[in-house]
Parts: sequence; C-alpha cells; structure tokens
Amino acid sequence: MNRLLSRALVMLPVGAVGITVAAVAPPSFAATATSTPVQTEGAVFVQTDDLQHNAIVAFARDADGHLTRTGEVATGGRGGVEQDVPLDSLASQDSLTYDAPHRLLFAVNAGSDTVTSFRVAGTHLSRLQTVASGGVFPVSVSAGHDRLYVLNAGGSGNVTGYRITPVGLLTPIPGASRDLGLANDARPEFITAPADIAQTGDGEHVVVTTKANNTIDVFNVNNGRLSAPVENPAASAVPFAVSFDSHARLAVANAGSSSVSTYRIRSDGTLETITAGIQDGQAALCWLVGTGDTFFGGNAGSSTISAFAVDEAGTASLTGTPDGVVAHTGGGTGGTIDLAITRDRRFLYAENAFAGTVEGYRIEPDHTLTLVDTAAGLPQFDGHGMEGLVAL
Repeated sequence: MNRLLSRALVMLPVGAVGITVAAVAPPSFAATATSTPVQTEGAVFVQTDDLQHNAIVAFARDADGHLTRTGEVATGGRGGVEQDVPLDSLASQDSLTYDAPHRLLFAVNAGSDTVTSFRVAGTHLSRLQTVASGGVFPVSVSAGHDRLYVLNAGGSGNVTGYRITPVGLLTPIPGASRDLGLANDARPEFITAPADIAQTGDGEHVVVTTKANNTIDVFNVNNGRLSAPVENPAASAVPFAVSFDSHARLAVANAGSSSVSTYRIRSDGTLETITAGIQDGQAALCWLVGTGDTFFGGNAGSSTISAFAVDEAGTASLTGTPDGVVAHTGGGTGGTIDLAITRDRRFLYAENAFAGTVEGYRIEPDHTLTLVDTAAGLPQFDGHGMEGLVAL
C-alpha cells in the first residue's frame, strides 16, 4: 500500500472477457412507496453495491434539499469489494452515473463484470439493459456524447466503450477497448485499482486515474475509438477522482497528499500542470465534484469536506473557510465517500460509509455548506458497504 495513503487512513474509525451484450427482462420500479404524495424537485440515487443483489435506492428531493426514500430496484447483478478497502468497497468515483440527454442511469456490477442501465423518470427507474463490462471488476463509468466508457479494475485493467443508441441501448464500439497494463488480481487491491474515468466536455479525450501507478492516462478519441493511453505522471501522490472547471481544465483529487491538482489537457493527450497540489490539511482526499469554478473534496480519513476555488488562470486555492473545511460529515466520524451535486448546483450530497447515511447540504454563495437533511438506513461499512451516488 502507498505509505502516504496508509498514514492518512490510520485516522479512520474502526469499524477473458467478451463484449457481448446480455439482455435482461426490464422490471419496473414504482417510486411512490410513501402513503402521501411526495413533492419532487429532483432525485438522489444511491448504489448499495450488495454482494449478492446490487440495487439502487431512490430518494425524492424537495425544493429545500430534504430527501424522502421512495423505493429500491435491483440492478440484476452483484456488487463487489476490492481487497483491503478501508471504507469504500469500490475505491472509485462514478460507479453510478447519469446521462441527461438520454435520461439514463448507469450502474456497475463489479461482482458480475457487468453494467446495468435504467431509464429515469423523476424518481422512477425502469431497468433497461445489462451488458458485459468488457473486462473484470468494473468500478467507474462515464456517459456523454452518445457514448459510455467503462473502467475495469481487475487483471490488467481496461477501458471499454459503447455507443448509446437513440433508444438508449448500448452497443460495443469497435476499436474502443484499451488495456491499462496493470497487474491486479481479478478482485484488485484498492490501492492498485484505477479509480475514475471521465470524458472531456468536447468528447475528444477520455481520462483515467491509476492511483498507485501515479499516472493520469489520457486516451485520444476518434469517433468513439480510443488511442493507446498517453501516460502522464501525476503532479501529486495517488490521483483518485477527476472533475472539470468551466474552462475545461482538469482537476484531480490526490488521496496520498490530500490535495487538488489542476491541469490543462493538450490536444495530443499530454497534460500541462497548473497547480501541482494545494493541500487541505486533511486525510485522504479521494472524491471531487464541482460547480464550474468551485470544487468540493471528500476527505475519507477525516470525515470532512473541503472547498477549493479555481481562478481564471486555473490555479486552485482553498476557499469557504480559512482552512477550506466546510463540513464535518456524519458528526466527524461518518467516513466520507462519494459526493454529488444537483444539476441546479444548489445542493451537495455526501455518502457516509460508517454512518450508513447520505447527508444533504445547501451550497452557500461563500462556498460554505449548510446541512439540511440526513437520510439514514443505508448500508453501513463493515468490510463492505454502499458506493455510488447521483443527485439530480
């Protein structure tokens, strides 16, 4: 295990694959489980990552950010857990993702080596399709530009691409499967497994973080097909989650140094470092989401959320408070993992692994966070737990 990340996590409380498409019967999910009508402004979805029966839990969100649980629907696959995980079963970001143009939700089934798609109508989910992930142990997916790319962490690791058809079905893209050259077990160690996959806003590149390899791999895209990866050395230790600012610059959360780096992506897939790493003084900053020029990072080892601002030049700095810490999740011992921001950028939601909760925060104009709700009764981490969060 990377020594920097190991020290950060000491602070935690104890507590051969083809690309064939597998069709499944699409059971419907009624999101009206409450006895009284639910006023719905948006929705929040949580992936249980259950090892036998992976499922998505749905919540209705009202105008003030409060959540009402409305139901649960099976993915038809099995969840998974990486080896030696401290609190996050998949040790990744974007294991659950939403594609707005097609109104589709995509979930990884790491234990089944598959990906499931759902059609979304408010909080109502209808299971549409399950496909082979194109590799072993899928941990992250990226949807955009009528394409879905899957990051597989097991074995040598790979990226596999699918076309999203006008009716929402996935079909493999020829020339869109690329090996990462890793040496993992089928169920990888959490520190050696890649963590996140993301498409750039223009669709010209796909970005993958490799954690222990300390590289940020960039694939150039040509009509969905992928080039060999351009391996860029990360500016700081253990690159984990990625996001983009309003100028299409890349922001990366570094778990080893608990910092955020910013980069400019050149047309050939190489990276120009802008901010090598602004540290937040917390432990194990792994997850990162943004509103354009403000980013929020989840510190797993500290159960906190930090805020970062990016200026016109792309330089990152702490914001919101003098030390950048804008929330203590789960009372400071919840075990912060996935974060998600609503489409209107008014609310941020955080999964707390040890507490088994999702907390909702209002994003204030000064970049601080105000707690508005806590949804309990979700799987608590005990060697395994939930992972995957989407807010609409």
